[in-house]
Amino acid sequence: MTLAIAFILGLTLGIGFYYWQNWQYKRKLKETFAPFFSDVDRLTSLSLNSSIRRAITRIDDRRQQLEQELQIGQELLELAPIGYLRIDEENQLLWCNQQARELLKIDRWQPGKLRLLLELVRSYELDILIEQTRQTQKPQSKEWVFYTTEYTPKQKVATPQSIALKASSFSLPQRQVAVFLENQQPFVELSQSRERAFSDLTHELRTPLTAIGLVVEALQKRLSYPEKRWVEQMESEINRLINLVQGWLEISELQENPIQHLEYESIELKELIFSVWHTLEPIATQKQVSLVYSGPDRLDLKADKSRIIQVFLNLFDNGIKHSPLQGEISIEVKIVDRNTDKKQSSINKQYIEINIIDSGSGFRESDLPHIFKRLYRGDTSRKRPSSTNSGDVKPPSTGCGSGLGLSLVKEIVQAHRGSIEAQNHPETGGGWLKLTLPLDNSQD
Repeated sequence: MTLAIAFILGLTLGIGFYYWQNWQYKRKLKETFAPFFSDVDRLTSLSLNSSIRRAITRIDDRRQQLEQELQIGQELLELAPIGYLRIDEENQLLWCNQQARELLKIDRWQPGKLRLLLELVRSYELDILIEQTRQTQKPQSKEWVFYTTEYTPKQKVATPQSIALKASSFSLPQRQVAVFLENQQPFVELSQSRERAFSDLTHELRTPLTAIGLVVEALQKRLSYPEKRWVEQMESEINRLINLVQGWLEISELQENPIQHLEYESIELKELIFSVWHTLEPIATQKQVSLVYSGPDRLDLKADKSRIIQVFLNLFDNGIKHSPLQGEISIEVKIVDRNTDKKQSSINKQYIEINIIDSGSGFRESDLPHIFKRLYRGDTSRKRPSSTNSGDVKPPSTGCGSGLGLSLVKEIVQAHRGSIEAQNHPETGGGWLKLTLPLDNSQD
């Protein structure tokens, strides 16, 4: 009797242990297959060998499907009208499509072979974009002109070529970066063609406007009031049109060939600044606007004097017009060092930083991205009145009020290899124009 009870108890424990192991097996099998199969309960109801064979078959089918989708994706990227690059954490080119190879002139890379991007593409802007994306882990965007050099077999001479590019970058797992490239050159050429056509038109307008101005000048001597006042108003509008035409032509000339239209000489900056302010003093006195200078007593730079005078005439005139009565225009000048070599961070060059801050209401935020565009006229509070009363003091002809003043300033500054930006000063709230110029352009 005791043996029978022991046998039954052992059999019960064995059966229980078997079912417990089977339950553990099915639970682990479900956990393993759950990420891959929706009908995991049905799959685990089969025997162990059948479950594994069925799972392996399905996983193999899924792998083939993913490989096919990956192949289709690569084929689509290969034929895409925009360039695509994928860079690993060590800045090696993992893959790029045909459009990227054409845009960046990549001719020493084969699919499946890792090469450092720097060995294939010499672009400082692209390197910085990729590094910023990797560091911030956020999408980035950048536009720049990419310069390539091609050798002509017959002449054996390097021919530099350029193409305008726009890149959008995205962070990928394992510190990889994906970059999409857009060819902006057709848009640049279209814009240049439009500007050339408009410049040709303005050039043709200059002669008849000058002729009309001479006729109006002759009429002034023969007429009396009130007819003479009408002719004076006509002369004012003709002069405004002539200034507009001249300003547009100057911008076009500087854009086309800045070096040809600049004559460098040594300039003492502080003396030039106060000389320009003296020219505009009648307008400043009318509004009781004062100039406050902060900077070196003497600072010489190499630049085109007449063009730099144009810059300060426009900037000061702009500041005076937007300053309140008894306002103040502050100009701060200092020397800063900047890295100019894109390959070697140890090479620095001295620049002059000029901050012009008025005491007005500042720029509207919506206007800031467009301040330096041609013919752009934003907030009416930052515009010159279209006409002046007979008793008003007329300012010198600087090009302001036509929507070309700040645009001309930007072109002159860029022609000198400098930069200019507009913002609102955080303390005064007034307009803040930050101008940077190389101390000596002859070193370039």
